[in-house]
Amino acid sequence: MCAKPLKKEPRQVETTGHSWDGIEEWNNPLPRWWVWVFVATVVWGVGYTVAYPAWPLLTEATPGVIGGNTRLDVAAEIAAVDKSNEAVKAKLVAADLTAIGADEELANFATNAGAAIFRTNCATCHGSGAAGVEGKGYPNLLDDDWLWGGTMEDIHLTITHGIRNTTDTDSRYSEMPKFGADEILDATQIAQVTEHVLALSGQEHDATLAAAGATVFVDAGCNACHMDDGTGDRMQGAPNLTDAIWLYGGSREAIIETVTYARFGVMPDWNERLSEDEIRAVAFFVHSRGGGE
Repeated sequence: MCAKPLKKEPRQVETTGHSWDGIEEWNNPLPRWWVWVFVATVVWGVGYTVAYPAWPLLTEATPGVIGGNTRLDVAAEIAAVDKSNEAVKAKLVAADLTAIGADEELANFATNAGAAIFRTNCATCHGSGAAGVEGKGYPNLLDDDWLWGGTMEDIHLTITHGIRNTTDTDSRYSEMPKFGADEILDATQIAQVTEHVLALSGQEHDATLAAAGATVFVDAGCNACHMDDGTGDRMQGAPNLTDAIWLYGGSREAIIETVTYARFGVMPDWNERLSEDEIRAVAFFVHSRGGGE
């Protein structure tokens, strides 16, 4: 219910005219200090938009009367930091890859710089902690199972040129046949070779099918890359089938899918996006995570 504001008593604040079950609302004015603070913020806001870049236009923002540019300020600060690091970067580029860890200055710089580079460029696939993504083909960089080698030289080469990309002619390259999709093997043979792979990795398997699968493994040429004993060939990027580390999963279903359709993980080359000192820094960081050889 609303009523005309009433004057209660002399010097008493008027009500708003609202009443709820006999409860009335006082019409108290805002404190003066609050009003002036509000006015000051409005004046400051208007002044800021006049003094600094603020109002968006079609291609840029209004520059502001003082000519400030926070983007240029940040760029200048980055340039100043880069300049201060020129000497250690040059030293990092000139150093032998295997000697970086022995130099305390280089090791500290490469660890910190490499961590920042990794978080910015590599963590999307390999995870913020470098543990990869199980079953998705993103390798765990913390263990000692390396498809293309885990020495500093190997990691540096992999980062520089990438894997199976189309942008670098020196990219590491290997390709697994699509044994099922291309009708190289039929469903029975795929089931047999799958049981053989399960046997190689010490998992539960059908012994009869696995025995037949051992023959298929050789006849289909799987041993050309994975070796007769299934331990793989890192120079071809062929995984070791005898351990418990699987890029795409080691279950019966996952192995059948791999044999049928193959896998073709791609890693970009970073030599066009990172400088040599950055590549060396992130290579050292990866190598130092615990799985480097």
